[in-house]
Amino acid sequence: MKYFEVRKARIEIIPMIDIMFFLLIFFIMITLHMIPSTGVASSLAKSSTATPLELPKMLVSVDASGNIGVEGRTVSSNELTAMLAQKGPKTIVTIAGAKDTSLQHLMAVMDACRAAGVTQIGLAARKE
Repeated sequence: MKYFEVRKARIEIIPMIDIMFFLLIFFIMITLHMIPSTGVASSLAKSSTATPLELPKMLVSVDASGNIGVEGRTVSSNELTAMLAQKGPKTIVTIAGAKDTSLQHLMAVMDACRAAGVTQIGLAARKE
């Protein structure tokens, strides 16, 4: 009688593979959203009195030659002023200048920020 034969148990792996793919996609998406912003690696100046700032709404990088970088692209100081004017005066700006950036380049960026009405400006530094 075939009806009373003992059948061997089988593990179905197709649903398990589907679940693993969904978990993989979920973790990839969460990981991508955990990265707040990408930037350019720079050698920041060091300070013994550096304190953590709240997350900036805009990160502006300045290299040694005075090039201004915002969100991965190079802009002029006039373009920076226009971008900040669009975002409004409550925008928090953090300026990340390279270690060998001159004070004049940093002041030019600060002037562009103030021309847009921004009053909350911070300088990025590494803790010694």
